[in-house]
Formats: sequence, structure tokens, C-alpha cells
Amino acid sequence: MFEISVEQTFAAGHALRNYKGKCENVHGHNYRVRVTIEGEQLDAAGLLVDFVDVKRLMGGAIEYLDHRFINDLEPFDKINPSAENIAKYFYDRLHAGLKNELPVRISEIRVWETDTSSAVYRP
Repeated sequence: MFEISVEQTFAAGHALRNYKGKCENVHGHNYRVRVTIEGEQLDAAGLLVDFVDVKRLMGGAIEYLDHRFINDLEPFDKINPSAENIAKYFYDRLHAGLKNELPVRISEIRVWETDTSSAVYRP
């Protein structure tokens, strides 16, 4: 089994709904997102997936959130913009973009809100 990971960062604000505490107030984070992709086959160039392609897919998902108030954006206007739901958002966006690749799968999306706090989505 082969595995690659790519990390990127973005900054955004949010406020947690149905939460009793400081995080119900508007605040922001410098998020870090890591996508991990796995598969059993490499392509003719010896790559599982080109890092450039993964960065491009991540870039589109990040551009939508970067320097924005996440609560105002779909799907977070309906669902809570928690780190867990943000991880699932990245999975949904990247999974759709990887469908044409070799048989690979996203094994994990990790989203850090701080250096010491992260959430993981594994399909």
C-alpha cells in the first residue's frame, strides 16, 4: 500500500451554533488541512497521485473558505462549521476531484484549528 499526504493552510472565521462557551462567539483560526491518499498501484511515472493535482484540488476547496466567515457559506449556513464538519467538507470536495485517478482513496482528512487541536474524517 502506498500513501501520500499534502498539507495546506487557510485563515477563516466562524461561530459554533448550539455551543455553550466562548466558541459560540465569532472568532477565527489559522487552519491547517492534511489530506492523506492511499492506493496499491502507481502510475507509469511511479506516482500514486501527483502532488500538484492534490494541491490544486485542495486549493479550490481552500479558496472558497479562505478569509471568509464560514457560517455564511454553503454547507455551513446549515451545518455547524466545526472542525469535524470542515474535514468532511474537504473530503467531499477532494473525493469528487479524484474520481478519474487510478484506484486511490482518501484515507484521512485532518483539520487543525490550533497547533494542538485537530479533528479527523475517515470515510
